Amino acid sequence: MKLASVALLALVLTGCATHSASPTAQASSTASCKPTSEQEIAALFDRWNQSLQTRDPHRVVANYAEHSILLPTVSNQPRLTPAEKLDYFQHFLANGPSGKIDMRFIELGCNSAVDAGLYTFTFTKTGAVVHARYTYTYRWDGTKWLITSHHSSAMPENK
Repeated sequence: MKLASVALLALVLTGCATHSASPTAQASSTASCKPTSEQEIAALFDRWNQSLQTRDPHRVVANYAEHSILLPTVSNQPRLTPAEKLDYFQHFLANGPSGKIDMRFIELGCNSAVDAGLYTFTFTKTGAVVHARYTYTYRWDGTKWLITSHHSSAMPENK
């Protein structure tokens, strides 16, 4: 009898908790998360880097969500709009950049991911080599992964 009473009480409390939750909380608990892996997220850098190789700034900017921020390595101006990102990449691509990941840390979330670490850029036009830190955050938009924030900064110490 005691066991039945405890079970009934648990059932009632569960029902109360479910009905007292806000509609937002209920919606987020039932949201569908896209299954992903570290390999899939790592490949997003490769996609971005390959778009650099086209030297077409439109192809590069297509990797970014419309509502996103670019904090670039070689500019003090945050780039918020697609037009601002296009302006940055028109100049950046002129030197023929190619990136290589040196070390990375990936964290997976529900329809989001972070890829952060160290990378090296080599510029074919100038021969310059730049070692930098990076952070990309991604969001699944229902169709594809897009960059929502991209921060890159040159390493403060020479290697």
